[in-house]
Amino acid sequence: MKRTVTRLADGRELIYFDRRDDADRSAMDERPLPGRATASELRYDPLLDEWVAIAAHRQTRTFLPSTDDCPLCPSTPGRPTEIPASEYEVVVFENRFPAYGDGASGGRCEVVCFTSDHGRSFAELSPEQVQTVIEAWADRTAELSAYPGVEQVFCFENRGEAIGVTLHHPHGQIYGYPFVPPRTRRMLDVARRHPGDLFAEVLSAEREEGVRVVVANDLWTAFVPKAARWPYEVHVYPHRRVPDLPALDGAEREAFGALYLDLLGRLDRLFGMPLPYVSAWHQAPVRTDRDLAWLHLELFSIQRAPGKLKYLAGSESAMGAFVNDVSPEDAARRLREA
Repeated sequence: MKRTVTRLADGRELIYFDRRDDADRSAMDERPLPGRATASELRYDPLLDEWVAIAAHRQTRTFLPSTDDCPLCPSTPGRPTEIPASEYEVVVFENRFPAYGDGASGGRCEVVCFTSDHGRSFAELSPEQVQTVIEAWADRTAELSAYPGVEQVFCFENRGEAIGVTLHHPHGQIYGYPFVPPRTRRMLDVARRHPGDLFAEVLSAEREEGVRVVVANDLWTAFVPKAARWPYEVHVYPHRRVPDLPALDGAEREAFGALYLDLLGRLDRLFGMPLPYVSAWHQAPVRTDRDLAWLHLELFSIQRAPGKLKYLAGSESAMGAFVNDVSPEDAARRLREA
């Protein structure tokens, strides 16, 4: 894997990931960009023991541009973008409108472009391209984990306007949180109190019962959790306990790519439409409880039926008490049949 590091006009880091050793990444960003002026601020909520980022500068971020104005497409003569090259495989760069980083909040936010093809989705990538994405995720997780102000690395993709996506180009993000987020803290607190091996027991029970398993291979299992919160929610576990993406071996990375493409295809065939989803990697914190954590992916959609979305209304938004309109067993069956 060839890794080329360069800088954008305002000093932000950009990294190309290429399978080809002869890839030319000499093009420079010559845009007259203003200097970075991030103004994120972390504020502590004493009632919930949580941190909130106040990032008012994100109000001015790019919002649903036309294809001709997409900032994530390769640069062309007369139309420079965030990526100076005229083509690319996978590229990662510092977010121009970060929720965290370079200010009082600490941390770092990056954008991952999965392909230079604006019209494709992750489900349509080749297996080779998926492997490049996985290598980029692992590379960035390892590097950001070494930053003194980063406590957890979160790789994720938001897909679809219904989810809140503001750029249609196939991409994801990576957050280097300056704290351990509430969801991770709670999971690991539960695992610490559990008398056995919590994650191993959950995976074993789902594989043994089988009714909620959607797809599996020798190294990974994808299942709808028994207490799923979302209409269509799938968790993907490696069969071997590893704390994070860099710890996966070559066989596990390859096996995940094949299974993940299968799973994404099922989601899109479910209602005959590109399903909006969030795809989120749960990795171990950088410095604490790495022995308790078990790397896994959480993939969920708010689409509960054709033309119907799952909205987080009073109970979910105000109290965090979820009500799911689709039974997990039925969701798993439908995805198996898709």
